[in-house]
Amino acid sequence: MSDPGQWPAVQSEAVRRHYETHPYPHYPLLASVRRADTYALNLDTLWGYTNGGLPPLQYQRILVAGCGSFSPYPFAVANPDCEITALDLSRSSLRRARLHCLLHGCLNVISQAGDLNDPVIAPGPFGLIDAYGVLHHLGDPLAGLQALTARLAPGGILRVMLYSHAARRGIEAARRALRRLGVRDVKGVRCLRAQLADSSRLGQRLRESGADTAFTSGLADAFLHPQVQTFTVGALQRLLDESGLEILLAGHPGALLEPASELSRLAQAETDGELAHNFILYLVRKGQGACRLDEPAKTLPRTNPCLAGSLMIPFLPLRLQPRLGRPLPKLDLAARLLLRRCLTANSVTLLSPAERDLVERLREALLLVLIRD
Repeated sequence: MSDPGQWPAVQSEAVRRHYETHPYPHYPLLASVRRADTYALNLDTLWGYTNGGLPPLQYQRILVAGCGSFSPYPFAVANPDCEITALDLSRSSLRRARLHCLLHGCLNVISQAGDLNDPVIAPGPFGLIDAYGVLHHLGDPLAGLQALTARLAPGGILRVMLYSHAARRGIEAARRALRRLGVRDVKGVRCLRAQLADSSRLGQRLRESGADTAFTSGLADAFLHPQVQTFTVGALQRLLDESGLEILLAGHPGALLEPASELSRLAQAETDGELAHNFILYLVRKGQGACRLDEPAKTLPRTNPCLAGSLMIPFLPLRLQPRLGRPLPKLDLAARLLLRRCLTANSVTLLSPAERDLVERLREALLLVLIRD
């Protein structure tokens, strides 16, 4: 066994106890997702976006680290042929996540209880790792990011969501106030919220913190979590620099396609007091390089496999939610026919100039990938 002294065990145990009591998030067990709506979680498409091909067999593995009570399910829907490891400190969360998968017929998920900082648990390599809303709950986020990076295959993708210092300012102020008032449980938060006047700043923050806090687990996660860190844009940049990972894509609202431009946009929004969202980033461990449309003899457009079922009737409208912080390209009849045609990879040389332009826009939205022949 590895030495538990290698990671902050005290914080880890407090977080484990929190989620044993309040498994998060709270979704009904019968809540389902359409496979088409999981397109931004598909390993083949993400791998192709950065490597220009499909993942080798040994990298067709996904780790959902700090998975909570729901995330393994959409990853299983998006990647039915991949082995998915669901890792969490909380056995209560894992039990609910496993039950959710079983109720929806997802049998490709392996549950693993433990600390992501322990290298013995859930060893790599993984082609895709998800740590959505996880690193900011660690005593040492950089150590956690490095532990996940060590499990990542060359060319692999790591998705993270990190709390923005600017976006969390109101919630963090409320958390500090609750600690000073000695409020330690959900019942106390609810009682205080009911007692405070509408004009009270704390009351407003407790009431306006989102629909998630209508549930016990959401209220506990927002205001009673024992370990929370937030990040300025500068701190985020330093974290990425020390991890050795690069930004592949951003998935938060208003995100620009080009990573350097997006970081500049975030820094300016923070300076102007207009940064109102957390950071959602797809990071990559440098791979083979994306396939480009100016390599026509070697380029095969291939539709994201998550869309296959929705494209079987070519004239049926395709309605998807944008997952990368910017609007989707227009999914008109021409786009749907092209996506249907590329369910089987086709040479780009067979496409018209207008179709090539459409291919690039669909690729940027992860609805289609370019792979080398």
